[in-house]
Amino acid sequence: MNSSTLFLKTPPLKLFLIASLPGAISMLASALYQTIDGVFVGQFLGETAFAALNLAMPFVIINFSLADLIGVGSAVPISICLGKKQNREANNIFTCSCLMIVGAGVLIGGLLYGLAPGLIQLMGAKGEFAHLAVQYLRVYALCSPVTTIIFAVDNYLRICGIIRGSMLMNVLMSFLSGVLEFLFLGVFHFGIWGAALATCTGMLISATLAFIPFFRRKTVLQFCKPRLKARMVRQIVACGSPNFLNNIAGRITSILMNAILVRLGGEAAVSVYGILMFADGFIQPLLYGMCDSLQPAVGYNWGARKYSRVRSIEKYCFAASGVVSLLAVFAIALFPEQITKLFMAEAGPDILRISVGALRLFSLTYITRWFSFATQSYMLAIEKPLPASLISVSTALVFPVILVGALWPLRLTGIWLNFAGTAVLAAILSAGVLIKLRKELRRPDGGNASEDETNAEKEEAEPTPSNSDPSDQQIGV
Repeated sequence: MNSSTLFLKTPPLKLFLIASLPGAISMLASALYQTIDGVFVGQFLGETAFAALNLAMPFVIINFSLADLIGVGSAVPISICLGKKQNREANNIFTCSCLMIVGAGVLIGGLLYGLAPGLIQLMGAKGEFAHLAVQYLRVYALCSPVTTIIFAVDNYLRICGIIRGSMLMNVLMSFLSGVLEFLFLGVFHFGIWGAALATCTGMLISATLAFIPFFRRKTVLQFCKPRLKARMVRQIVACGSPNFLNNIAGRITSILMNAILVRLGGEAAVSVYGILMFADGFIQPLLYGMCDSLQPAVGYNWGARKYSRVRSIEKYCFAASGVVSLLAVFAIALFPEQITKLFMAEAGPDILRISVGALRLFSLTYITRWFSFATQSYMLAIEKPLPASLISVSTALVFPVILVGALWPLRLTGIWLNFAGTAVLAAILSAGVLIKLRKELRRPDGGNASEDETNAEKEEAEPTPSNSDPSDQQIGV
């Protein structure tokens, strides 16, 4: 089924199932590998290596965040352009974005490689703890020019209607990374750098295979001669900012939390925090997979002015996110000891006591977390980056920092309660955003995309007038 038929003609419930289930499976595969990554490091290399992985992980995610900004930021205008039948503009955004991601990987990877020792030292880590964290981070930094593109090609495959291909790519990446990590750590007895190398190798192989349909010109998106424009870059940055700011702000928060935990409870507290992050890393990708996989369909229909279909699709997105989140509440609250021992089989009674209590408090997060997550995705899909960014930054940084101060007298308990408190505040903010935009979100269907296609072709055929906005001029080829 081509993307136009899929996005415009398929009944909303069927479209939700076609798009969201593979998306959820894709992210579940990724989440399973992230969990296995923590399990392998903890089991094969010990508690210090597990703590080092969690200490370095915020910087690893920062390394990927710029590629994610470009990938997500380009996917939204590409989908809307295709809905308007502006295919040439969509191809140009696609081509320029791929080049930008590779360039960003070179720049950010080089910076992180050089700054790794200083960054880890600033976290308060010393000795073997710090040495292992630097090793882990530097492997990701070295590989970033050829691995970060994986965060964009997933979006591009879905835009082209290759939804199962996107799912298979993520499943393959997780499978390859897991097998390689077992070999590197369990058979060849590599150090923590082997865990990072396994992931990077899986990413590289999967990304290479995923681009084959584009190189063979079998997709609605095709590479073309790049025409990089300032307006296009601003559009990509604006649409990608919510995810980017969420990644950056979330990592800043994690760095702050880790620094506090090192001082409050040492390696044990950092390890418990890592267990919470791995639990979150299993649930949040499911939510992200469902919501993010629907963004091309939502953006396409928004561009085609099929607003009633947008609302119908989003109703299923919100409902499914709520169900998954509530199931997560019960799973974490009922099995905290089993979750702890999954990562730390030899956990002593003190760590086990802290972790069980932390997980039960953490489970309360998902009572309300789904609402802000679905709202942020909705705003991003319809090219409303400002409210999406507001929700994103508030959830990832502003609310957690405020609550760190408010709950400081509770010491470690206050840290574990921070997540649930943040989720409540984020849900209130999201409700306010939806109420403020309710008139625009309820607009009736109107018009079609044929006029946009005609206008776009005329604009491309006509020379740029001398009094045009200089920001729209081409800045590179």
